[in-house]
Amino acid sequence: MNKTTHFEDLGAREYKDTWDYQEKLFKHLVDLKGTNAKLPVSEREVTPNHLLFVEHPNVYTLGKSGSEANLLINFVEMQNIEATFFKTNRGGDITYHGPGQVVGYPILDLENFDLGLKEYIHALEEVIILTLKDYGIDAGRLDGATGVWLDPDNKMKNRKICAIGVKSSRFATMHGFAFNVNTNLDFFGYINPCGFTDKSVTSLEKELGRKQDFEAIKMKVKEKFVAVFGMEFL
Repeated sequence: MNKTTHFEDLGAREYKDTWDYQEKLFKHLVDLKGTNAKLPVSEREVTPNHLLFVEHPNVYTLGKSGSEANLLINFVEMQNIEATFFKTNRGGDITYHGPGQVVGYPILDLENFDLGLKEYIHALEEVIILTLKDYGIDAGRLDGATGVWLDPDNKMKNRKICAIGVKSSRFATMHGFAFNVNTNLDFFGYINPCGFTDKSVTSLEKELGRKQDFEAIKMKVKEKFVAVFGMEFL
């Protein structure tokens, strides 16, 4: 199993450009796995893994099973707040990406990590849970909802700090997670985040009461990928 992972911090980049780049890496991985499946084990090529970090300008993305009704503003209003909208091929409903948010796109061969899809989602959540623990925040999972939540056992207080939505084929993955660090949470007011009408959203800045060192957080998340997945970064 190859746990070597090509890491790229793309910095600030438009959503569609990054999506196209993901699709290119994903297609190569899926095609290679398809070719390998027809070959004897001794002739198969090693499949690559990638982890992309990026920070998007204001954008709303809708998962393939989501409802456009969860976007609460029209396209003229969206222009007024300088946001864009995309229907995507990931799972989940609607979410927001924007400045101050660590977005991670793992394009992985799950067979390299001996993971099924459900275990993979659990591992992504664990990366953020462990990151938050280093900042003194106790986070967890909410039954019936993916992502990372604070106070998940308290219906009156539970709030999401990290959304997760992925696509998979042949145990290859794309899309990933969006971790609110110094995110402007006002933008979540224009949607029903992840389709929920009765749950709120938070950020690390809001929970700790001060703006966070964004680059330091990215390094911390990267470290937790090593701890949880056993990745070796190139």
